[in-house]
Order: sequence, then C-alpha cells, then structure tokens
Amino acid sequence: MFSLSSWVKSNKLVIFLGLIIIYLLFKSSSPTSKPNLNLSRMTSESIGGSKSVSSLALPQAQAPAPATTAVTDRMVIKESNLSLLVNKVADSQKKILQKVRETGGFMVSVSLSNPQEEATSTVIVRVPVKKLDQALDYFRSLAVKIVSENLQGEDVTDQYVDLQARLNTLDKTKTKFEQLLDRATLVQDILDVQRELINVQSQIDAVKGQQQYLEKNAQMTKIIIYLSTDELSLPYAPSEAWRPQVIFKQAIRSMVGTLRSLGTLAIWMIVYAIVWIPILLIIIVLRRRKRTAL
Repeated sequence: MFSLSSWVKSNKLVIFLGLIIIYLLFKSSSPTSKPNLNLSRMTSESIGGSKSVSSLALPQAQAPAPATTAVTDRMVIKESNLSLLVNKVADSQKKILQKVRETGGFMVSVSLSNPQEEATSTVIVRVPVKKLDQALDYFRSLAVKIVSENLQGEDVTDQYVDLQARLNTLDKTKTKFEQLLDRATLVQDILDVQRELINVQSQIDAVKGQQQYLEKNAQMTKIIIYLSTDELSLPYAPSEAWRPQVIFKQAIRSMVGTLRSLGTLAIWMIVYAIVWIPILLIIIVLRRRKRTAL
C-alpha cells in the first residue's frame, strides 16, 4: 500500500527543489519584486543581470504639444513676377543678372528664345528679402513698359513653430534613449536602443531640413522676370485691345509659317516621287485600257 510518509522520506531532494521553485515563482509574481526594464516606461532602473528588453516595445516619440508662445516676427515666403517690355532682351538680361549679384542674390535659371527675331527671355533669380524693393525698382527701370507685376507672400510661421515643437520632443526622446544606452549591458538591449536612436535621429534630420528650407526661402525672395521686345510674346495680355502694327506682325509670321509648311510638303513629295509617280502612271494606263475596251 502506498504510504505518503515513506514517499516523502525517499524523495526529499525532489520535494526540496519543488519548494524552491514555488518560492521563486511566488517571489517573481509578488508586487514588491523588481520588474524587468521596460523601455516604453523609461524607468530609471539599470539594465543588467538576467533582465532583457528584447521582447519589450520601445517608446515612440510623443506628439508635440501645440505651441502657445506668441510669435512677433512672422515668417513670410515672398515671390514676385514681372513682365517687362524692353528694347534689347539680351542686354536687359545681362543687367538683371549683374544687379542680382550686387545685391548678394543668385541666378536660378535663364532661358532665351529667338534671339535673332522677336527675342523673349525668362529669368528666375533669388535676392535677399532686404534688397527686394531695390532690385524691383532697378528691374522696372530697364523696361519700356511694365506689362504686369505681381508680388505675393505665404505666411509659414505656424508651420515653422509646429516643426520646432516637434523637434523639441524628438530631442528629449533622443536624450532618454542615450541615457538608456549608457546603462545597457546586454547586447540585445544595446542593439534595440541603437536602432531606436537611429530612427529618432533620422526624424530630427528631416525636421531640421524642413526648417532650413523655410528659413532660406523666407530670406531669399524668388523673382521671375519675363522679357520681350513684343508685348504679345509675354505671358500677360497687353493693355491695348487692338493694335494694327502687332496684327501686321502676326499676319507676317502666319504667312511665313504657311510657306514653310508648303515647302516642307513639297520636299516630302519630291523625296517620295519614286513611290507615288509609278503608282500614278499605272492608274492612268489602266484607265486608258478600260476606256479603249469600251
């Protein structure tokens, strides 16, 4: 017959180990025991011993709080468009670029069309916002007539402030990760924290890039200048509704275009004569035979 006391006496080691396991399980589930490090809570406990964070979620950067600080200096990105009627397009283009360099600006792009006939040009430059009025006055002085002028601005202050708030939050998150990295001892913990540091740093770089883009555009105004010796070639309609001189020029250009098209057609017909002339001769011969038979 089975005896509990005799079994206990013969299995003392097993019972002893079982009691130790029960004690350890009870201790680990007790609220007074020290928990494993959880990076999502950013605790101040050190990483070490048998504790591991490889299976725990890492924190995400918190959404930045809405900025409440009053902004006195607004950040405005300005852009100006000028449509100028000039006597000599090439000379005006050179003078514009020279003036832009004197103001500390730079050329973005330049294009010139039909330099031998009715020349047109599009000049895109950037000048410091402090020298904008000076530059515009000089550009106007080059024109025989200012066909059109437009100056517009976009207020990006709120966008810039939101980016700064997001950057502050990312900087704080990065600092906390760096503190965790200094205390990490396990290889897996170090790799996890470094991965998150790289992710946060890439977000910081992206935000700083957006801020620099806004700052540079606010400091350097973009100016698009259209130049031409013919008002109708400019991208804006002329102020006068009917001008015989301009209509005559348009008629001459249309006639020249038509003559060029006819000349092109004639050249194609001459080149393909070896094809269409034999076909035409065959058709004529067949018709004559048909008439003779009738």
